[in-house]
Amino acid sequence: MSGLARFRVLAAACAALAVSSCATFTEQPPPPSWHQEVPLTAQAAPEPDTGGSGGGGGSGGGGGAAPEQIPPPDGCKDFNPAVLGTCLDTVVAVAALPGDGTNPTALVGERKTGRVLLVRHDSDPQVFATIPVDASTDGGLMGLALSPNYVEDQLVFAYITTKTDNRLVRIAPGDSAKPVLTGIPRGASGNRGSLANDHNGALLVATGNAGSPTAAADPNSLAGKVLRVTGEGKPAPGNPTPTSAVLTSGLQSPGGVCAPLSDGPIWVTDRTPAADVLYRITPGKPLTTPAWSWPDHPGAAGCAATQQLVWVAMSNAGHLQNIPQAPDGSFTGKPQIALAAPGGFGKIDGLDLMTEQLAVAGTVNKQAGGPLVSSDDRAVAILVQPQGGGGSAD
Repeated sequence: MSGLARFRVLAAACAALAVSSCATFTEQPPPPSWHQEVPLTAQAAPEPDTGGSGGGGGSGGGGGAAPEQIPPPDGCKDFNPAVLGTCLDTVVAVAALPGDGTNPTALVGERKTGRVLLVRHDSDPQVFATIPVDASTDGGLMGLALSPNYVEDQLVFAYITTKTDNRLVRIAPGDSAKPVLTGIPRGASGNRGSLANDHNGALLVATGNAGSPTAAADPNSLAGKVLRVTGEGKPAPGNPTPTSAVLTSGLQSPGGVCAPLSDGPIWVTDRTPAADVLYRITPGKPLTTPAWSWPDHPGAAGCAATQQLVWVAMSNAGHLQNIPQAPDGSFTGKPQIALAAPGGFGKIDGLDLMTEQLAVAGTVNKQAGGPLVSSDDRAVAILVQPQGGGGSAD
């Protein structure tokens, strides 16, 4: 197992927290118009837990203790201390809320229903909003991100598919949903996308090519691009072309876009006919040579970047992979596998970094054919332990 990443799920932070019963959700159709259901405020950072690190996990283990020490789920009640929410459906969109990680809290979105839920350890999941989406293709509710000024303005952004386009919308407490950037092409395929905060005052929107490689290469089309925009949907200051939202082009079916919490490169995952790939973005340059590729198509999805590692969720293979990187952003080893069966949570898609040590993820076991447990789909918190090596690259 020496080739596997050392990986521990929430231990020091969560072992002291009681695992509460998780709510079941009745089927409900999306309402004709969006409305706010739960007011949200910035999470106050609790006192850090300075106790011991708790149980191990290692070798891709999925719990604060060895898998056999955690009872299996009982309906929607999940005994794993890393689980934040249960009995969800196809959690592709994840946005971690501010905090130091001792009481992890996040917004998670269901791709097919358009529901956005607030999840945390100490309460049952709550419906924060329901956004009408069209998930009849590979689209739907695909991305969530907090406003770059979230602590002040409390705004949340979502990347969605409608019957006519893909678009960026804004969710404000007590207000109806507002379109921010519309007219992103949609098609019978190629609608998958992602959304993230670049931690430098802008939003990153990864868009699919709507089934048209020509559109992805067209500088006048918003399809197949990584866009960098303000909260008003305008080109963000510092873009390569001041009047353009386009940061880079050439995507087909992106699953994740991410940037470190501090300065560092921006990364985006994509699924191409030849391979699943991870690109390091050079602003103003098209995507040509991947930083890493997976010819076996493990389902590269959400990503999270620290100063030491780039994490990629694999929604087909059912695990996470991390690639160690040098200070200049180059990779220093091969991908290492974490949260593989039997100790993992199945097929993970959405991924967002809360702190340098903690990420929040969502599973898509219902969509991807399992194997299912009674508490699927789930939102989980995971501790990331940076490792300095790995095998040498080919």
